[in-house]
Amino acid sequence: MEHTRHSHQGGQSGEAGPPAAGHIAGQAGLGAEDREHAVHRHGQHAGHSTAMFRNRFWLCLALSVPVVYFSPMFAHLLGYHLPQFPGSVWVAPVLGTVVFAYGGGPFLRGGVSELKARKPGMMLLIALAISVAFAASWATTLGTTLGTGGFDLDFWWELALLVVIMLLGHWMEMRALGAASGALDALAALLPDEADLVTAEGVRTVPVPELSVDDVVLVRSGARVPADGTIVEGGAAFDESMITGESRTVPRGMGDRVVAGTVATDSSVRVRVTAVGGDTALAGIQRLVAEAQESSSRAQALADRAAALLFHFALGAGLITFTAWTAAGRLDEAVVRTVTVLVIACPHALGLAIPLVIAISTERAARSGVLIKNRMALELMRTIDVVLFDKTGTLTEGRHAVTGTAAVPGVAPAELLAVAAAVEADSEHPVARAIVRAAGEDAAARALGLRGSGFISLTGRGAKATVDGTEAAVGGPNMLRELGLRTPEALHGAVDAWRERGAGVLHVVRDGRIIGALALEDRVRGESRAAVAALRRRGLKVALVTGDARQVAEAVGRDLGIDEVFAEVLPEDKDKKVLELQRRGLKVAMVGDGVNDSPALARAEVGIAIGAGTDVAVESAGVVLAGNDPRAVLSMIDLSRASYRKMVQNLLWATGYNILAIPLAAGILAFAGVVLSPAAAAILMSASTIVVALNAQLLRRIDLDPDRLR
Repeated sequence: MEHTRHSHQGGQSGEAGPPAAGHIAGQAGLGAEDREHAVHRHGQHAGHSTAMFRNRFWLCLALSVPVVYFSPMFAHLLGYHLPQFPGSVWVAPVLGTVVFAYGGGPFLRGGVSELKARKPGMMLLIALAISVAFAASWATTLGTTLGTGGFDLDFWWELALLVVIMLLGHWMEMRALGAASGALDALAALLPDEADLVTAEGVRTVPVPELSVDDVVLVRSGARVPADGTIVEGGAAFDESMITGESRTVPRGMGDRVVAGTVATDSSVRVRVTAVGGDTALAGIQRLVAEAQESSSRAQALADRAAALLFHFALGAGLITFTAWTAAGRLDEAVVRTVTVLVIACPHALGLAIPLVIAISTERAARSGVLIKNRMALELMRTIDVVLFDKTGTLTEGRHAVTGTAAVPGVAPAELLAVAAAVEADSEHPVARAIVRAAGEDAAARALGLRGSGFISLTGRGAKATVDGTEAAVGGPNMLRELGLRTPEALHGAVDAWRERGAGVLHVVRDGRIIGALALEDRVRGESRAAVAALRRRGLKVALVTGDARQVAEAVGRDLGIDEVFAEVLPEDKDKKVLELQRRGLKVAMVGDGVNDSPALARAEVGIAIGAGTDVAVESAGVVLAGNDPRAVLSMIDLSRASYRKMVQNLLWATGYNILAIPLAAGILAFAGVVLSPAAAAILMSASTIVVALNAQLLRRIDLDPDRLR
């Protein structure tokens, strides 16, 4: 077969084949319930759901309105008279108790769990604050209504608002944590319900779940691909934005893979199904996002430790406050100050500081075609010193392309291409497909309308056919030796230059004489140049690793401006190059797409798998680029740096606010007449939460569109 004739004559080594467009397969798909459950296992929200927090928030908000209105303290602050009617005194206590029990339930249960686990944290501190406020308020209410005296501690409205604010914050957090999964659920909803199955009797419509591997389906112009597969007939421009985040259409032809959910925009194609159900790209993406939601991070661990320290700090401050004021003979003030300390120490801002940033970052990345499998990868990306790219299929297209033509005098380049394409029209070899594709993209070559017949494969030499009544052939050095032909002087300059950079060279023969030559290479992606330049502008080194011949690798390196090239590297030795860089003190991000990249992806600080790659490469990486645009690495770095800034800002604000506010709540400046009331404590706590949430939302303003690098 012609596979032999082309593969060894062009001087081009390495893999060359059609990329699998956006293919990210998973072993098993995740249903909506599975994804929801995975998201909800995050942090302290075991067993909780977005809907639960939402429903409790709205009900408690409605109940809080009369609680606040009937609060004597609130009425005193705003200067209005409370309505008087039988039982009016019980409105705030009864509704406040409902808010405490129903709205505060998740926090009370979480606090008990932390106590049992001997790991005090956010939930326990929240539970302690609302429990103290609840007990103090009931003591005041009973003492007032029964005439037995007691403390003047009407905290019902602060308690109600505290619970409502907590529910709102956790609802916001759960929404943010589920945003990436929600976006993918919406994406999955775009899949068609039915497919046009091609059978021996014709085309019939069947439900998508009935499709099997190796079925052939007809995808009409404007329709969505029902399952992952390979185009076996036709070609079209595909809208893959729902997978890659790239708005421009991508041409796909015979042998190219397409992903379920993408749209054939301008023509019909026939696709042989290669994956269905849980094995499709979308199922794999959903699984990856679920893994990301469950993965831990250093920043989250730092926030959890800060919450634990804050619990002990607040508890200690509360005990000291109570003891000091009691010793001063002010028992009523001791209770007021202690409750105020515990209310203001509620770590809601701290609890949102990291999860919101990570959740929004994950969502933004997913919408831009960057899938974060492990949150540590997102955090580490900002520390990377060098980005190591695999060449084939990563910086290059991963398939042969005609990159140069040279014709003898009297023959136009378009004619040369047209003759070569006519000879190769019936071949399925990747090199032949590249020649046919190049002629199809050349308007002048198409206009000639040359047709070949009697195609014959010359094993190890080339191929020949009759083109418009004249015998023509395409091949390499072995074919020229067999025919007794030598490269014409007019072609020497171009051919020598091509061979010097490692390109494959094929000659075109017509009627017994050479009429020209073609250069074939694994063409560099148009986006690679912008990606490398942008990385270097950010102060990062860029390196290239490949099994290709040194002249091929160095030619690509020179073309792209790469700092260091590792050539002729055996597949099993790629991870040793990562180790070599690490031993120089560099932190490495490895970008690859093949099985032989997997050890290197795993060894690097951050492994980034191009989505068009293999399942093994994807499983070894911490980050997956759903498309095959290397510029997405820049989006990852920019997002990592911005996320880190927001994490630090939020942590500083959340912890600094508590360190300053708790002593004020304890009454440390009472001698100077500066006393922080429980109402003011609740307002400050709310303001802190709002600041943290708004600061995290600013991440949505980051431009992750790779076209910004052009």
